Amino acid sequence: VQLQASGGGLVQAGGSLTLSCAASKRTFSNNAVGWFRQAPGKEREFVAGISWRGESTLYTDSVKGRFTISRDNAKNTVYLQMNSLKPGDTAVYYCGSNRLSQPTQASEFYRYWGQGTQVTVSS
Repeated sequence: VQLQASGGGLVQAGGSLTLSCAASKRTFSNNAVGWFRQAPGKEREFVAGISWRGESTLYTDSVKGRFTISRDNAKNTVYLQMNSLKPGDTAVYYCGSNRLSQPTQASEFYRYWGQGTQVTVSS
């Protein structure tokens, strides 16, 4: 089982990036997917999650109104559109497949993880 996160990079504050998380159909089938991030010296934190059918989304307060999570089940891919990026968004971003069909903030519900993609926002 593999999840492949991509799309990270270096961007100036106020800029945008779109992250992608691709996996096998078996990994995403009937599962919610979440994005987490981990900055140096900090614990991994929940960023956004989306239900299996995409009808339900969840965001941490610091990204509400700036980030949008979406999914294309035909392509077995989940996206995280990040706008108005801030230096505080700098982190390695990970996607995870939840064992439930609805997203959760708690990381213990996520069974499988991608390798992470680095996002760096310069001031």
